[in-house]
Amino acid sequence: MKQINCAVVGLGAIGPTHVEAILDTPGAKLYAVCDVVADKADAVAAQQGCKAYYDFDELLKDEAVQLVHLCVPSGYHADLGVRAAAAGKHVLVEKPIDVTLEAADRLIRACEEAGVLLSCISQHRFDDAIEKAHEALTKGWFGTLTFGGSHTKWYRSQEYYDSGDWRGTWALDGGGALMNQSVHYVDMLQYLMGPVDEVSAYCATRAHTGIEVEDVAVAAVKFQNGAIGLLEGNTAAFPGFHTRLDINGTQGSVIIESDALREWRFAAEGEESAGFYGKTTGALKQQGPAGGAASAAIGASSHQKQIADVVDAILEGRAPRITGRDARAPLSVILAVYESARTGKPVKVN
Repeated sequence: MKQINCAVVGLGAIGPTHVEAILDTPGAKLYAVCDVVADKADAVAAQQGCKAYYDFDELLKDEAVQLVHLCVPSGYHADLGVRAAAAGKHVLVEKPIDVTLEAADRLIRACEEAGVLLSCISQHRFDDAIEKAHEALTKGWFGTLTFGGSHTKWYRSQEYYDSGDWRGTWALDGGGALMNQSVHYVDMLQYLMGPVDEVSAYCATRAHTGIEVEDVAVAAVKFQNGAIGLLEGNTAAFPGFHTRLDINGTQGSVIIESDALREWRFAAEGEESAGFYGKTTGALKQQGPAGGAASAAIGASSHQKQIADVVDAILEGRAPRITGRDARAPLSVILAVYESARTGKPVKVN
C-alpha cells in the first residue's frame, strides 16, 4: 500500500494529537516533526523513529515530505501554508484556517495554483452524531429548518492565556472564545443549518486579564434559508461545561452535547428514522472530553478520521471532504460576529 509521508510542524498543545492520529492511520507515515524548540522535536523523533527539524524552510527542502500538518499559532497558518504549497507539499492546517479572510484567501489561492491539496481540521464533522444528523437532513427528516444553536460553555484559566505570548492576541490567536474554542461548533452549525446571512452580536472580556480578545460572546444569527439561531462562545464558565448543538425543524429535532447525541426526535411520518437511532436516544458513546478540557486532553480518534480522509484524497487524486473553501465559511461567520460587536450593528457575512 502506498504511504503519504507526513510532517507535523509545531509540537505544542495540538501537535501531539496529530502525531498520535498519524500513527493510527493506514497509508500515513510519520516521516518528520518540526519545532523551533529543538528538545521537543528531538524527543518526539527519538520516541517515534522519525526525522527532527528545527527550521521550517529546511523541512520544506526535504523532497520526501508530502503532507505538512501545521499545528502552529493560527496567525501563522497562511504564511507557512503558502510556503509549503510553493514547495509542492500538501497542506493540512489546524483550525481556524487563519485569522483573516485575506490570509485564508491567500492560502486557498496558493494551494490551488500549486495544484496541492488543502484541508483544515474540523474533525467533529467526522463524529458519528454529526454524520447521522447530516444524513437525516439529506433525507428530509427535519422538514423545514427553523432554529439552530451553537453553545460552547468552557473555561480557560488565566494560566492558559499566560502560557504563550500569542494567546489572547488578535494578531496570532485571531480572537478568543469564538475563534479558538468555538470554531468547531460554529462550523458544524452552518454545515447543518446552511450558510449564515447576518449576525448581531455582543462580546465581552469578563474573567481574564492581559488579553485583547473576548472570553464571552453571543450572537443572534439569520441563515440564508430564513431560519434563525444563536451562537455562544465562552471560556469564562467556571469550571467548564459542555458544547451543545441544537438543530430544530418542523418535523424533527436533534441535540448533540459534548460531541454525543442526546436527543433524536422526529414526527410520525419519519418513522424510518426510528430504526435509524430510535426517537430519543443517548446511545452514542461520548467521543470527546466534557467540561471544556484543554487541547492536550483531546482524543485523537476524530482527528484520525479526518487525516485518513486527507491521506486517501491525496492517494486517490480527489478533493478532501473538508476543503480550504469549506474552512473559510466558519471564519467569515466569526469575523462578522466581531465586527457586529465592535459596531453595535447587524453585519452581513462575507
